[in-house]
Amino acid sequence: MKLSKRGEYGLRTLIKLGMAHEVGRDLVSASELAQLERLPLKFVEQILADLRQEGIVGTKRGKYGGYFLETPPSEIKIGRVIRLLDGMLAPIPCASEAFYQPCTCEDEAHCGLRMLMIDVRNAVANILDRYSLAQVVEVTLRKLRRDNLPIPFVEPSSVDPTGLPPKQPPEKRHADPAEGFLALLTEGHESR
Repeated sequence: MKLSKRGEYGLRTLIKLGMAHEVGRDLVSASELAQLERLPLKFVEQILADLRQEGIVGTKRGKYGGYFLETPPSEIKIGRVIRLLDGMLAPIPCASEAFYQPCTCEDEAHCGLRMLMIDVRNAVANILDRYSLAQVVEVTLRKLRRDNLPIPFVEPSSVDPTGLPPKQPPEKRHADPAEGFLALLTEGHESR
């Protein structure tokens, strides 16, 4: 499975909207969401329209209007959002449940590639359908706080209670398994 730009931008936008919800910000404009994530405004507006049509986000019109989560973040499963924005989770169409298309092999029932890709689809779906937007937001905010980085939609305090200078974001590097969502999700539960 590979997220398209639409899927990636949609999830990033939705996570920011979830963060706003979590810190008590009622409405966020599309332009602010686009600016925070450095995304094209028109693209963000199209994605928000699709999420609105599905009842995931709502909108309030007017000068002080904006977008908000229509569905509680704990009920928004990441797999649902990806299927909405990108379609199938399976690497190949013949392994998809929701977007099945026959493949070109002679014997689909005994195709080793298809059997392997069904397992890949199942593994991906099991993770993406298990976790909610609320959990992703929780882990994201926990990591920002741990690293003493600014929280979006929260005004920075003029004085840091620790008296230490704020940490700088870590340098970009290759993906570290210890920095994955599941590792960080369990990290928070072990310390409780």
